[in-house]
Amino acid sequence: MAAKNALAEIRQDLESHIGEIVWIKANRGRRKTIIREGILENTYPYHFLVKLDAQKHPVRVISVSYADVLTQTVELSIGKPDRRMVPTTN
Repeated sequence: MAAKNALAEIRQDLESHIGEIVWIKANRGRRKTIIREGILENTYPYHFLVKLDAQKHPVRVISVSYADVLTQTVELSIGKPDRRMVPTTN
């Protein structure tokens, strides 16, 4: 039951940021991660949508589940990106 409360809490937190810029870092496996900037478009009972810039990315909308945020498979930053999200160039 605690997991359902945590998922509902994540959803409530995100609902107050609809229309704002968000940064997403997703683990794609085998040391592959993607970092995308978009606008939080909408929230639904089990996932939320982030709209990307169509000129920069072929996929225009990303669907992310609240469970992925809870298990930290996907990192989410609202507004400016978190320092650990931005790849460093050496």
